[in-house]
Amino acid sequence: MTGWTRRQICGLAGGTLMAAAAPHVARGQSQPRVVVIGGGIGGATVARYLAGLKTLDVTLIEPNPNHVTCFFSNLYLAGLRSLASLTFDFEALAERHDVAVIQKAATAINPASKTVELQSGERLAYDRLVVSPGIAFKFGEIGGYDEATAEIMPHAWNAGAQSQVLRRQLETMEDGGVFVIAAPPNPFRCPPAPYERASLVAYYFKQFKPKSKILILDAKDTFSGQELFQDAWSRHYPGMIEWLPAQFIGKIEAVDARSCTVMTENETFKAAVANVIPAQKAGSIAERAGLADSTGWCPVDPATFESTLQPGIHVVGDAIIGGDMPKSAFSANSQAKACAFAVAASLTGSPRFPPHLFNSCYTFLAPDDAFTNAIIFAPEGGGIKTVKMFISKVGESAEVRRRTAHQAVGWYSAFTADVFG
Repeated sequence: MTGWTRRQICGLAGGTLMAAAAPHVARGQSQPRVVVIGGGIGGATVARYLAGLKTLDVTLIEPNPNHVTCFFSNLYLAGLRSLASLTFDFEALAERHDVAVIQKAATAINPASKTVELQSGERLAYDRLVVSPGIAFKFGEIGGYDEATAEIMPHAWNAGAQSQVLRRQLETMEDGGVFVIAAPPNPFRCPPAPYERASLVAYYFKQFKPKSKILILDAKDTFSGQELFQDAWSRHYPGMIEWLPAQFIGKIEAVDARSCTVMTENETFKAAVANVIPAQKAGSIAERAGLADSTGWCPVDPATFESTLQPGIHVVGDAIIGGDMPKSAFSANSQAKACAFAVAASLTGSPRFPPHLFNSCYTFLAPDDAFTNAIIFAPEGGGIKTVKMFISKVGESAEVRRRTAHQAVGWYSAFTADVFG
């Protein structure tokens, strides 16, 4: 799984997707109806690519008028990007790509009648359904941490209002305070993100609150990109960030919002600002529709992303059991494209493409220091396995890391344009 460069992997990804974007689709007398639930990265990508085939009637159900990307939201917390720069509406999907966008919540799915019920009471019929529900939080697993407490101790794991709350708290925190991050157990959305958050908040502290500290209370004993992060912390923020693994602190058991404390099995930690990130599961509609199994996540066919529990319904994005694929935005986008062509093949008789699955992402350690990965995956043995991989290494030059940080900005623009049009 070594020996490949990022350029080789990304070149393969780009060429494959361009080839897949123009399939020869058989045109029928009427257009089959595809309904997509969820306007995040996975859902918006599916809707755009299915509508682009011009042979399907595609409807996207999303209650929010816009989507704020979770990726790059840590830059917002550090004061390096505006929230507006991370916010996308669905106008291009509707106007340029002919996706019917319904700004209402989907409350129920009836697989027998092939209908989706909306919060308004309306029912929408489908021939195929794609669900991209994102994540929900297991609030009951940390004592005292529920949806109301999350307004005081924000998780900021859905970007937007929660991100604004956390940023205000960091801005008003006195210099010399402790910012506590309670990192969740696996699996969770974007494995490097809690540690990127620590890095970028440390950058903010270094500029404006240099006496402050960051304490990471981890539910795990290791984490994604650990060597890269710890190397960067020693170079950029010596003595500012402390990581405490589960083997030292025990389980994160409870919080007290009034005193801003986090309790573990072995110790109680007082914070000036506490960022508690709960354990996660598939979005709630997946559970209600019988798409999630006992793990809380959704098992799917890795070639088509059709649910193994509810035939005729496909699931993409963070909610699935993705094998080696991380719960990331680019993974969701890649899965969504594979799913779109599988749905088209089932409804129109268009050619069936083997799934080409990729992940590519950038992680910031400082404004001019970022690392990257590019990974190819393939279905294998009923799951998804890594085939080829490129990942940044400890010891890269400052110039390489500066270029990577610069490339990340272009990657973000191109990626979001691909998703939202």
